[in-house]
Formats: sequence, C-alpha cells, structure tokens
Amino acid sequence: MEAAGSAVQKAQWQGRRDALVAAIQGAHGAYVPLVMGIVNATPDSFSDGGRHDAPDQAIAHARRLVAEGASLIDIGGESTRPGADFVPASEEIARTRPVIGALSAGPAFLSIDTYKASVAREAVRAGAVMINDVWGMQRDPAMASVMAETGAVAVLMHNRETIDPALDLHDEFRRFFDAILVQAGRAGIRREHIVLDPGVGFGKTDPQNLESIRLIGSLREEYGVPVLLGLSRKSLFGRLLGRTVDERLAGTLAANLCGQLQGAAILRVHDVAPHVDAVHITGLLATKAVPATGSSRS
Repeated sequence: MEAAGSAVQKAQWQGRRDALVAAIQGAHGAYVPLVMGIVNATPDSFSDGGRHDAPDQAIAHARRLVAEGASLIDIGGESTRPGADFVPASEEIARTRPVIGALSAGPAFLSIDTYKASVAREAVRAGAVMINDVWGMQRDPAMASVMAETGAVAVLMHNRETIDPALDLHDEFRRFFDAILVQAGRAGIRREHIVLDPGVGFGKTDPQNLESIRLIGSLREEYGVPVLLGLSRKSLFGRLLGRTVDERLAGTLAANLCGQLQGAAILRVHDVAPHVDAVHITGLLATKAVPATGSSRS
C-alpha cells in the first residue's frame, strides 16, 4: 500500500479502506445504498463546472456535502462529459491532490474519479481509498496494476467509444464485465474490493440507459459484487423530460430510487440531502421497518 510513508499511516489508511469495504457490503446486503457526493474540481463539468475549480471552493463544497449526509466524496479533476477537453495528468493531480489531502482526516470516505493510473496513485497517496474509473481499466493499461498495488476499492464502469442502438445490453454487460473481472483477477485486485457501474450516459442510447438501471439486479446476481449507480442530472433527463441541468432533481431521484430497489449499493449524486432522505424512506418501506421515533399520525 502506498498511501503514506510510515507504518502507522499505512495501517490507518488500510483501516479506512476496510471500513469502506464493510460499509459497501452492508449497503449491498441491506438494499440501502450509500450516498456519494460529487465534487468536480474542474472548469468545464456539465453540471457544475467552474463552481468548485479552486481547491478552497472544492473543499468547502465537499464539507457541505458531508454535512448533508454523504458517506463518500468523489473528487474529479477532468470532466467526463462528451467533448470535454483532455487534461494532462499533472494538471489533474494539481486540481485533486490538495482537495483530497485537506479532506483525508474527515468523516467521509474519499474517491478519485479518474481513468489515469498516475492520477489514481497520487490520490491514494493523498488519502483516497477508492478509485472510480469510468473506463473500467480499458483506457490506461497501468490502471489495473495501480488498483492492485494500492489496494484501493476499485469501481469499474462499463463504457463504449460508440453507441449501437441494436446492442443487446445484457449480453454486452456480460461480455464486458466477464473480461474486466478476469483482467482484475490477473492483476491481483481482490474481488471484495470491486464495485461495478453500468455506466448510465456512456456509450448508450436513452432506452439502453434506462435498461442499465433495470439490469442492476442481474449484475448483482451474476457477479456477486456491489453496484454503483451514477446518473445525477444527466442529459437523458433533459431529453426525456425537457429539463435543464438545474431542473433534473426529480428525474434523478426517481431513477436512483429504482436503482435502490434493484440493489445498487452506492448512488453518486450532486444533490446529497434529498437523496439521503429518499434512500432512508425507501429503505423503511422496502423492509417494512418501523421508525424508532416519530408519531404514527401526521
């Protein structure tokens, strides 16, 4: 593990990583997902680019999301929206490392949103315990070894260079995830450290995006690992509902709650507080749980 220099720091990092693994497994089993807050330390992300691109702004925003109930914070230094400018690894590290370092002692688990192995390695050294790769180790050939060497939780997302409306998504998922799980095993990534992501909004038509959510249950059953769902404010809600980016909360909540019922273990969102509340109530309804406090009448 390369998170820090001293044995004590390494042990502390491993303890945090193991706590995250336990939290994800608990969410996976209970059908009550963890809420992951998004921090885009970028000038051009589709939803909030430029709002938090300075480190102090990104840190303050992350702390707000934690106060709203985020269990994880996903920090990115390069936009993954279609047509976004390429960001060199050195710039991506400069954008994300100060944010991770400032938040590493806080209560939330930290994730780095990157497909570059060198960025992932530096993020883990700064305190991140999760690597969220939107290309599922397919873009940077060194990513699998970095995930294995660091021991970070590895989020492996389905992605495609092109959109094929005729694609059978279930077959495509099996082909893709079968291959990358073999790759992960050969690299030495532990199975209990793996989270899959169906990749809503990446290389898919809108019907395929919706089918991706419906297939979360199948992914759980076929692979036995937790699933992350990331669809917050995405353009499909604009096309399906005619809503601008800032008007997509209702559509995002509806889709994420369907994902919860399918068994998603992590929901990656911009709007943390509404999701924390919605996930809690959905969990109570789904399990027939009785609230510990509060009146039975309105």
